[in-house]
Amino acid sequence: MGAVAMAKDETKTDEQDEQKEPKFKNVVTIEDSGPCKKKVCVEVPEEAIKSALDEQYNELRRDSVVPGFRKGRAPLRLLEKRFGSDVSTQVKLKFLSDASEAAIKDNELDTLNEPDIDHEKIELPESGAMKFEFEVEVRPEFELPELEGIKIEKPVTKITKKVIDDEVERLCNRAGVWVLKESGVVAAGDQVVVDAVLDIEDEAEDEKHDNIEIFARKNGFVGGVPVENLDEVLAGAKHGDVKKTSIEIAGTFFNERYRGKKIEVEISVKEVKELRPAELNEEFFKRFDVEDEDELREKIQEAMAANAEQQCRAAMGEQVRKYLLDKTELELPEAIVADQSKHILQRQYSNLLMQGLKAELIEEQMSALQAGSEEQAKGQMKVFFIMAKVAEKLEVEVSEEEINGHIAQAAVSRGRRPEKMREELSRDGSLGQFVIQIREQKCIEKLLEKAKVTEVKAGEAKKTVAKKKTAAKKKTAANKKRPAKTIKKTETKAKNTTRATTTEKRTKKSTAAKKAVKKTGKN
Repeated sequence: MGAVAMAKDETKTDEQDEQKEPKFKNVVTIEDSGPCKKKVCVEVPEEAIKSALDEQYNELRRDSVVPGFRKGRAPLRLLEKRFGSDVSTQVKLKFLSDASEAAIKDNELDTLNEPDIDHEKIELPESGAMKFEFEVEVRPEFELPELEGIKIEKPVTKITKKVIDDEVERLCNRAGVWVLKESGVVAAGDQVVVDAVLDIEDEAEDEKHDNIEIFARKNGFVGGVPVENLDEVLAGAKHGDVKKTSIEIAGTFFNERYRGKKIEVEISVKEVKELRPAELNEEFFKRFDVEDEDELREKIQEAMAANAEQQCRAAMGEQVRKYLLDKTELELPEAIVADQSKHILQRQYSNLLMQGLKAELIEEQMSALQAGSEEQAKGQMKVFFIMAKVAEKLEVEVSEEEINGHIAQAAVSRGRRPEKMREELSRDGSLGQFVIQIREQKCIEKLLEKAKVTEVKAGEAKKTVAKKKTAAKKKTAANKKRPAKTIKKTETKAKNTTRATTTEKRTKKSTAAKKAVKKTGKN
């Protein structure tokens, strides 16, 4: 293309842009109305309203057929009388839609929800400007902490000969059989055949169980009720002995019959059995698709190494999340958090109902459940916004191939067909959450590449995290004791700092952000 042709195209584009410029500009003012919330006031000038009405009536005159007049010849007064209400409503709705959209776009508001405008309460004035206002929640503005050189402890698990020996022993025990114990005396871990009688509070008749198998474990069950320290209750017992204990069932126990009641348990010992582990023979090796013990040990070591690596990556990822959460100050949009909290609470309520709890018992715990769901929602939304900004800064994107790959892995682990699983994720709205999780994992992997990693023993990493949590709690408690004035000053300073932050343009990503947040709330 020649220079003259290019110049003509540029001139043509400029002319088109000028034509697109509105004849009349709206007056828009924006102010903060809460955490991550903006109040937008719009004033549509009288000239714009008059021009829109004239245009609407001209179209109406051109297209409408009015009895007694030729097409396009009906007088304006008659049209106003017959169609005035409809025309005003159409013009008003168009202004509300166009003006609100333009106000958001022109002022680069990165909104998380659509404007909530009650159009029935807004009138198109006969004279003067049309004024209306609305509120929208916007993406929080905040500064990310330093993303390079995050101090991370890498838990290292050594798979020693003893560890493998213990696993071989566990597999042999799992494949073993219970046989009568020669001594006939109960010890921890034994299986005991008993007759049991449960004397349940407020019930006239006892509940009897004959020839049931129970296990001498710290937390055992007798006839469907939990008995703590059952190993101690049965210790030393033999055939013919009777052991008694008293238990109190928790008010949240899944079985309504026993819930919150005191039960006297009587156990009559009939047989005592001990576990005879399976032998390391050909039949045993076939179960694990190996030829001999050496191959079994090699297979165990490989599985343990893979599991240790998975746990290691999970522990390091959790440290990255904790760092970002602890080091990032941001306000959260209240409506989005409330919506997410509502979904969490609904899931908890449904789960408790499925466990057998009565609705009235759940209602008694609602205040505690609500507080817990709100904190959980805040944590989830904070992670979402932080990771979204990290992804933006590190230019992390999720490709269609990556989505399909992760779905395929999940489908294989659950014995499902990948295409069927993707269809279900799309149908129930979980696909968006799935993509967010992949993006979060990619962000964490990138941050770990630049982190300062120190190797520690697997147990030590957990202790360090626990100490940090304790220190954080103490700091929070200390802040609560500070004078109100000091806290208020700190909060004001934080708000001013946040408002002073200059954010990059994210107009193209706004729609995607809205959809992602809505899908997060659904899940």
